[in-house]
Formats: sequence, structure tokens, C-alpha cells
Amino acid sequence: MVQVSIAGSTGSVGTQALDVISGNRSQFALAAIFANSSVRLLAEQANSFRPKLVGIGRKELARELVGQLEYSPEVVTGDEALTAMAEAAEVVLNAVVGFAGLPVTISALELGKRLALANKESLVSAGDLVAKVRWANGGEIIPVDSEHSAIHQALRSSFFADVEVSKIILTASGGPFRGKNREFLSTVTLEEALAHPTWSMGPKISVDSSTLMNKGLEVIEAHELFGIDYDKIEVVVHPQSIVHSIVEFTDGSAVAQISGPDMRLPIGYALGYPSRLRRPFGALDWTESRKLEFESPDTDNFPALALAFEAGRRGGGAPTWLNAANEVGVAAFLAGRISWMDIYSIVSSSFEKYEDVGLDSVEDVLEVDSHARRISQTLIERK
Repeated sequence: MVQVSIAGSTGSVGTQALDVISGNRSQFALAAIFANSSVRLLAEQANSFRPKLVGIGRKELARELVGQLEYSPEVVTGDEALTAMAEAAEVVLNAVVGFAGLPVTISALELGKRLALANKESLVSAGDLVAKVRWANGGEIIPVDSEHSAIHQALRSSFFADVEVSKIILTASGGPFRGKNREFLSTVTLEEALAHPTWSMGPKISVDSSTLMNKGLEVIEAHELFGIDYDKIEVVVHPQSIVHSIVEFTDGSAVAQISGPDMRLPIGYALGYPSRLRRPFGALDWTESRKLEFESPDTDNFPALALAFEAGRRGGGAPTWLNAANEVGVAAFLAGRISWMDIYSIVSSSFEKYEDVGLDSVEDVLEVDSHARRISQTLIERK
């Protein structure tokens, strides 16, 4: 039975992971859960699954958490919780949202654990450093993003993937504004941006999907995960969200992973790898008639995708800066401080101020991230 720790258990991916564990108790046991806040939901999850360890990021919330627990697990706080969680399990699921998930990634890999990675920002912001920690300590990363999980699964079909892969094709739903023009986009509301047509996700990733920045970050993530050159990474819009990504080989053959849009499938794949779940999620009825559409992304009205390619190709601290500026812009939009179209304006204007720099340490990553956030906040305040 695989012992699992979940960082970010109260978010969208975390709660779906608990559903996977609940439905596959012969395969998985919950060793630890962690959340930065959300005390009530965290306590409910702990009382339901009874993990031996419960972590809370904010130390001042520990007493409130303990008061809502119906049993007596070990309760840990702050940075200590991240190490304790990794030590308690064979697999650590990093479902923390944003750059805040980097310490979870580093802690798990430093201990040589398998990391089920749903936090793409770890690789976008600190890809080279994560790789060094991973190889130095024997850690393993299995991606949870549906697109990267699809690529990981497709690559299992090749014994010589390093020379046989021609390109990888990341599919994108197109988000809620696919086909919309600038006139429409200039009036977008928060409610509209959060209404993703095929996936149920948290607010930050939903907004990123609406701008196509999420797909841009996934391009960088794919480069870091699979060592694929940016010239061999392609994005196509597939509104049905059934083909989750494709690997094309040198002989013209293409292998795709196909299923319904259910995040529990890639979550379970990452938790149980190399075994698969015994309970299906996202299985299709193959007797049902359906249409599968593919088209090029609209980078004129959704320029964030092209900017992400540019940042990835520049390397160094460029992806770190891009991610930080985007997090600040999205947070401002969610708070009602800027418009939807202002998100890209803030990110691109901030990125223009980036100067190429290498990242040799976590401190370097934090410095670039902090600088980008300061610049972006200043731009927002001038709006």
C-alpha cells in the first residue's frame, strides 16, 4: 500500500486526490495532509481520513486546528511541516498553488521521494535547481497536469524516446473566451473568466486558462520535465478536452492519451505509478458519436502564450520573472483592481524590465521573483 502525503489538500487538486484515495483504499493510505490556511476544511479532511500527521502553514492557526480535530495526530507548522510530510510518505503530492509550492518540491526531492507534481510553478521558476536536487538525491517527478501526464504516458510506448520523438503537442481547451475578439475581451468579468468550459479548477488556474498563460507555463514545464527543445513543442486548441496531449515520433506515428476531462485520472496515475488505478476515472463510451476538433491558438488576442515561449527560450531567470509577474497580475484581477486585459499588459510591461540573469541558488530564484513582483505591483498602482 502506497503511503501518500498531500500538500495543498484543501484546494481543487488536493480534494480530488482525497477522492482518489477514498475510492482506492486497497492501493493508497493517507500519511499526511498540509494546507496553508483553510482550517475548517483541513480539520474535516483529517477527521475523515485520520492521517498520522497534519500540517498547517500559518503557525498562529495551529491552536484553532487542534481544537477542531476529533483525534490526536501529530500537528506540525511552518517549514517543519514540509520536511515531516515528505518523511512520512513514499509519494508527496504537491498541489500547492503558485510559487509558494517551491519549498514542497525541494523538500520532497531532497529526501529522494517520488513527487506527484501539480505545482507547475516549481519547474517554471526554478527548473535547473529542481533538476539538480532531483538527480543528486534520487528523487522522481511524475507530473499531475493532465497534459504532462498524457505525455508521460505516451512516452512509455517508446524504448528510445530520446531519439525517436519528433515533437510533443500540448492540447488546450481554448478557455472560456475561445473565438472572442478584443472588443468582447475588453469587457470580460471575473465570473466569465472563472467559467471554464470543460474543467473545474481553482480561481488562479482558471484565470490563467482564460488568458492562455496556463498553456504557456505548461510549455516551459514540458521543456523542464522531458528535456524537449522549445522548437519541438507545439500547442493546439482542442475544445473537447478529450485528447490530453500527443507525442509524435520520427516515423510519423503519433500516440495520444484520451479520456474524459477528469483530473482524478492523472492524479491517480502519478500516485500509483508505475501501476494504474483499479477504479476508472474519465473512461469514455466508445459507442457514443463525438467530434474531435483541433485548431491553432489565437496568439493575436491571447499573446501570453507567445510571451511564455520567449521567456522559456531566454532561460535563466526569465521564466521566474514571467511567473511572478503573472501571479501578481492575476491576483490583482481576482481582487477587482485591474481588468482582464490588464493582466497581460502588466505581465508584458514588467517582463520588458527583466535583464538576463542566471540562477545558481534558491536565493537567486527568490531575488528574481521578489524583484518581478515589486515591479509588477508598481505598474498596477499606476493604473
